[in-house]
Amino acid sequence: MVILPELVLAAGALALFLVSLGKTPSARTAKSVAVVFGLATFAAALFTFQSQDILFYGAYAVDSYSQLFKALIGFSLALLLIFGQNLKGIRLDVRPEYYLFLLLSVLGLMMLVSSVELIAIFISLELSSFALYLLVPMRDDRTGSRVQMEAGIKYILFGVMATGFMLYGMSLLYGLTGTTYLKEIVAFLAKGSLQPTVLVAVLLVLIGFFYKLAVFPLHFWVPDVYQGASNETAGFIATLPKFGAVALLIRFLSVPTNHVQFLTELMAVLALCSMFYGNLSALVQKDIKRMLGFSGIAHAGFVLLGLLALDHDGYGVAIYYIAGYVLMNLACFLVISNVSQAGENLRIEDFNGLYKRQPVLAFVLAVGLFGLAGIPPFVGFMGKFMILTSALRAEHLVVVCLAAINTAIALYYYLSVVKAAYTAEPGELPQVEAHPVIQLTGVVLVLVIILLGALPARFIDFASSVAQTLH
Repeated sequence: MVILPELVLAAGALALFLVSLGKTPSARTAKSVAVVFGLATFAAALFTFQSQDILFYGAYAVDSYSQLFKALIGFSLALLLIFGQNLKGIRLDVRPEYYLFLLLSVLGLMMLVSSVELIAIFISLELSSFALYLLVPMRDDRTGSRVQMEAGIKYILFGVMATGFMLYGMSLLYGLTGTTYLKEIVAFLAKGSLQPTVLVAVLLVLIGFFYKLAVFPLHFWVPDVYQGASNETAGFIATLPKFGAVALLIRFLSVPTNHVQFLTELMAVLALCSMFYGNLSALVQKDIKRMLGFSGIAHAGFVLLGLLALDHDGYGVAIYYIAGYVLMNLACFLVISNVSQAGENLRIEDFNGLYKRQPVLAFVLAVGLFGLAGIPPFVGFMGKFMILTSALRAEHLVVVCLAAINTAIALYYYLSVVKAAYTAEPGELPQVEAHPVIQLTGVVLVLVIILLGALPARFIDFASSVAQTLH
């Protein structure tokens, strides 16, 4: 039963497949099935949290590291399914298939964080990615816009390119080491042989992970895909896949080489490029999803800062930061999905006077944006503080100073949305209806964001301890 979360997701996908086979598939039934299995997945992740095992001839590891990420993925999936259950932005005739591919994508992520063999990693990554590619064009086009088709094409083309580089890097690693198991690869590389070629192989593999995390220069798909996808799909793309990317990055960066300095310098440069490009581009955005897309590029740079030390303390801080980032993004997309009347894209002025139209959602939005901006006492502040401390400990003073400047830049565009929600008059904008379950979900998110921000030590210590087992 150590793979109970994966089995629950597979069963949910099978149930949704059967629902979609009917002559007139019921969107309501599909929604109920997805929510039930989403909540069951989170419960299964908690139930198996202490599980330890090695499966499938050593290719699949169930350990404290993988189970931590599965619990985070399960919790985020449950929240996403609850607040996005109406799917206003998805065509009615494909909603059963939408839920099916959504669960399959999450199943791929669950498998990804436990995969410790190159072929298993590749299969898991492709299962997650290709199911996700299909979600983007499912957006309802009743407004006459076909931008989702362009977004879907860009998403898959960039994804295939990144996958090609990653697969070539994996083939190089296999050719150099004679094995596809990460443990054996690490043991071989620790001998210090064939270092230049190994470095090229590792960099090619990292391209695939940088694409998932939206790190510069593999970020070009982000704003267009966020804007073209439905609000619910954009919320999924902006959150859950980040867990898989960070989990894989940490696994691969724990590989010892004689080029540690080169790797840290490369990541420092990419981090700064991501932060400056993302934040400066976000300043001029009027579409809220494009703004959050560029914001995600900047936050990917902060995640890389946590990895600069290449030790378990830095990895623990990176896990803490990405967990907080996902929760804050979920809070923002919860509000976006419910303020949008018919699944349309929202501009910043569409949030004018939100505190009068729906006070609870306005508060949830403010907390999410304050956290992303790095304002205390929310998790975003403590996450950025710990990230900068970790980078400073690794003697990257210039990088830390430039990252602090980026934090100040980001304040402008985050607070501009809060200003619209709390100081502008609603004018003729309609009232926002939010089901009590949606409001309760928002309150839960707010409490978790504040709790993680106020009491970070226990989570960071646990994340650091599980990351230490990778060495």
